[in-house]
Amino acid sequence: MELTLLFLVGSMALILLAAELFTNSVEWLGEKLGLGEGAVGSILAAVGTAMPETMIPIIAIFFAAGDAGHEVGIGAILGAPFMLSTAAFSVTGLAILVFSRTNGRSTDLVVNRRILGRDMGYFMAVYSLALLAAFIPIPFVKIGIALLLIGLYGLYVMRTMADVSPLTGGIEHLHFLRNSADPPLAMILVQFVFALGLMIAGGWVFVGNLEIVAHALGVPVLILSLILAPLATELPEKFNSVLWVRKGKDTLAMGNITGAMVFQSCIPVAIGIAFTPWQLDDPAKVSAVVALLSTGIVMTRMTRGDSLNASILASAGLFYLAYVGYVVYMLQSGLA
Repeated sequence: MELTLLFLVGSMALILLAAELFTNSVEWLGEKLGLGEGAVGSILAAVGTAMPETMIPIIAIFFAAGDAGHEVGIGAILGAPFMLSTAAFSVTGLAILVFSRTNGRSTDLVVNRRILGRDMGYFMAVYSLALLAAFIPIPFVKIGIALLLIGLYGLYVMRTMADVSPLTGGIEHLHFLRNSADPPLAMILVQFVFALGLMIAGGWVFVGNLEIVAHALGVPVLILSLILAPLATELPEKFNSVLWVRKGKDTLAMGNITGAMVFQSCIPVAIGIAFTPWQLDDPAKVSAVVALLSTGIVMTRMTRGDSLNASILASAGLFYLAYVGYVVYMLQSGLA
């Protein structure tokens, strides 16, 4: 058990190191390519960290046997937007509250409302469409919705890439080339790929050892599957966002989450709709509704309120806890 705990702590440290290298390289990559703040946070960082976990439902759908593979795939597809819109929001908000006490930063986020409003607006629209597809029994209509989602993501990428809002806060020297004020693109890409590989390796070790610890402590499998494992798979996004809010780069921090939400609600969902029956049980439908509700509250506060406060983000964790309670009740009642 001591060795397992050591691996658990070590893997978290590895992910944290990878997140520092990743955020640093992503900022430089955006600078070299002349990309705006939205493209850096909502596309480069978001898609980069979302790709490893996206492979889980793809493998389940195409390589696992029968209906079980489809069920695992659908669960993983819906789990990512749910976790991002509840737990990831909450962790980011809690981190800001901590940093407000330790380094004096404000609890109000300074964000580009146009960029994040576009992200959350797209997510609300495409995820609602994905939920609607579950109620349509006509196969060719579902295929049409899947293709529409892919097209909408392409449109989102085009609009985000066209936004040239400059990066805020400046960029630290590239960690792989600390003595250069203008590192070459090749070295930036080396650090980017290396950091992404570290994230994948650290996440794999973390999840594996987390399961060992949970079982040794007698933690129920339900709690493991609902709380521990999903939280672990989203660690890269959470750590990236925590590092960015510590540096006061709030748009990048939030864009890393909201951009991943858009990607996860378009590409993996399109695969699920096209290659599975896409029949959602009640817990799956409720998770989608909760994700939309949590996002809607944050989006409304950001676009219509005076400011987006860390406490609003932190409270998104209540939606996650409420959903866990709902699933536990459903299972104990034999309704799920």
